[in-house]
Amino acid sequence: MSIKLRLTILNFLQFFVFGTWLLSFGKYMGVTLHFSGTEIGAVFMTLGIASLFMPGIMGIIADRWTGPNKLYAASHIIGAVFLYFVSLQTNFDGLYLFTLLYLMFYMPTIGLDNTISYCIMEKHKMDIVKEFPPIRVWGTIGFIIAVWITDYFGWGINIHQFWFAGIASLALGLYTFILPNCPIEKNAEKKTLAQALGLDAFVLFKDKKMAVFFIFSMLLGAALQVTNMWGEAFLHDFTNSFKDTFIVKNNGIIMSISQISETVFILTIPFFLKRFGIKKVMLMSMFAWFLRFALFGIGSPVGIGAAFLILSMIIYGMAFDFFNISGSLFVELEAKPKIRASAQGLFIIMTNGLGAIIGAYGSGYIIDLYTEKGIKDWHSIWFIFAAYALVIGILFALLFKYKHNPEKIKEIKH
Repeated sequence: MSIKLRLTILNFLQFFVFGTWLLSFGKYMGVTLHFSGTEIGAVFMTLGIASLFMPGIMGIIADRWTGPNKLYAASHIIGAVFLYFVSLQTNFDGLYLFTLLYLMFYMPTIGLDNTISYCIMEKHKMDIVKEFPPIRVWGTIGFIIAVWITDYFGWGINIHQFWFAGIASLALGLYTFILPNCPIEKNAEKKTLAQALGLDAFVLFKDKKMAVFFIFSMLLGAALQVTNMWGEAFLHDFTNSFKDTFIVKNNGIIMSISQISETVFILTIPFFLKRFGIKKVMLMSMFAWFLRFALFGIGSPVGIGAAFLILSMIIYGMAFDFFNISGSLFVELEAKPKIRASAQGLFIIMTNGLGAIIGAYGSGYIIDLYTEKGIKDWHSIWFIFAAYALVIGILFALLFKYKHNPEKIKEIKH
């Protein structure tokens, strides 16, 4: 088996595990466990909490003691056990605890996956810039296929999704042992805990431009997981009126169009960055989020409403990719080399950490506010989310000062 194929399988399974439950989890908690919006939001907060500190801590453990392969394998095997315990929980406290424990082991594996892939590719003299993206895209494909399987078998509203995820996680953990080993780099510069967590990059807040960027990264980060949390639950709630429509019966497959869109839009980023610059591309993302939510607000499973829903799925690729990639590039260009890695870590903390926490709990509060006798006013809910994204976009356009320099972008290969 070639190295490229082995790494493709690694990345495929990494996000396959995530896809088995992420999009259907909110629907499961609402439909099967009858959790309130605030409770569902609180459980989803665990994703942000785990993203705040565990990747940095696991990175230090991998660098200093175990090496990335062993830690990655152990994390997925332990994760499989926690997924089983997640499946046993029927009350809020138990589900919150075991979801948090699971994500404390899963979220660091995203970075470890990259570390292992880069290490193996370097050992085999592969061109990482050229050859890694086609490998990584199979991660998104794995996510999509997992969503389809979960949706096809109807596991999204029962505990089978967690068993399915656990089996995949266990298989991935065992598979890691047959990959070439990445040893501990004894001569590599050892990071402190503050560096690993990106805390030393907080000095960047002294720069007004960087401070504005990181604050808006957090605010937009609040929107990144909203449709992942509530999308399937929203489509499922059309069951009473449109239960026989394809969109309602296959809501997971419909939601996965968003991930398909990601794989397309990521290929367009070099063109947009070169032509419009980082600020305008980030603004495109923010206004795409506005359209994403607004189209959900006017969408329905039939007629023109179905077209609005499909269009929203397509727009998701621009909304998600354009900010994450252009934001990462902005940090790469503006941070000094000494703290560049920490600055990237801070960007992740603000978006996937603090932003995700705010978005999860805040969206849950809005859901409860517009729920009466178990019936959710989804139109109002999505329009509120749309207004939030629109305000962020307008304020960002006014407050973030950045001049486009095409030559500076060419200096960095991504």
